Amino acid sequence: MARPWEADPSALFVRRLGKSAKELGTTKDEDGCPDIWELGNGDIAIVGRDLTDAYAARLPADVTIASDERLVVIPGSMLRSAKPDIADA
Repeated sequence: MARPWEADPSALFVRRLGKSAKELGTTKDEDGCPDIWELGNGDIAIVGRDLTDAYAARLPADVTIASDERLVVIPGSMLRSAKPDIADA
C-alpha cells in the first residue's frame, strides 16, 4: 500500500527556519549542528541527534517509527526561534 506522503529526495534547501545553532549558542563550532530548513516543495528538513533507539521502548502508544524513519531531537530553543518563520496555515 502506498503512503499518502513520501519524502522527495530531490527537493532543494530553500531557507533556514529560525536561528542557527551558532546564533542560539547550542554549538561551539560548525560541525554537528542541529538545524531546521524549509525545502523547495514545502517539506521541512530537521538535523538533530538520532535518539530512535533510546526512545524506542518508551514511545507513546499512538507513536510508531517505520523502518525508514528516525526520531531526532533538537534544542527546544531552536524550534521556538523558528515559530515566526512558520505559516499558521
